[in-house]
Amino acid sequence: MFTGIVEELGEVTAVENLGDAARFRLRGPVVTQGAQHGDSIAVNGVCLTVVEHEGDEFTADVMAETLKRSSLGVLAVGSRVNLERPTAVGARLGGHIVQGHVDGTGTILERTASEHWEIVKISLPADLARYVVEKGSITVDGISLTVVEAGADHFTVSLIPTTLALTTLGLKKSGDPVNLEVDVVAKYVERLLGDRARRTGDEAREAGE
Repeated sequence: MFTGIVEELGEVTAVENLGDAARFRLRGPVVTQGAQHGDSIAVNGVCLTVVEHEGDEFTADVMAETLKRSSLGVLAVGSRVNLERPTAVGARLGGHIVQGHVDGTGTILERTASEHWEIVKISLPADLARYVVEKGSITVDGISLTVVEAGADHFTVSLIPTTLALTTLGLKKSGDPVNLEVDVVAKYVERLLGDRARRTGDEAREAGE
């Protein structure tokens, strides 16, 4: 589990095409401290498994499904990425519960700069819109953010100088893709309410027979 609090801005140092997968080598002096084979590291919000670790770099394999559902497929040598290690048991939950399982991708539509912050408008896939609410949480490229405005096909977030300086959202331009993970609590609530509604309907039909 992650919290969406990015630990460092890393860099892609190599990309190997494996046909139905890809192997990335990434540099991250902070997240590689004590890293071992099999450890998890979130890369732009996608939970990846460490295959090899040497110095301040690690490699991770990315399957076709992950490349299809996330923006990792557009990464190239030199691309900057948000990196985060899983949260430790007992640590402070600075953001919100993040699984590292990307639900879909959005596109940066517009950036509006203010004196001390910046508003970023991002497109929202139709099948995810119901999970996004104003003042709720959403993960964008692995960053835990608060939704300012929630529309039918977009949402906005407000970025403080620290977020702009220390994450990929300070570098991305209009038209760039971003990974989105909605609040998992909303998905569980929807499933539970749906199951309850189905049971109620079944009981009503049985009572009418």
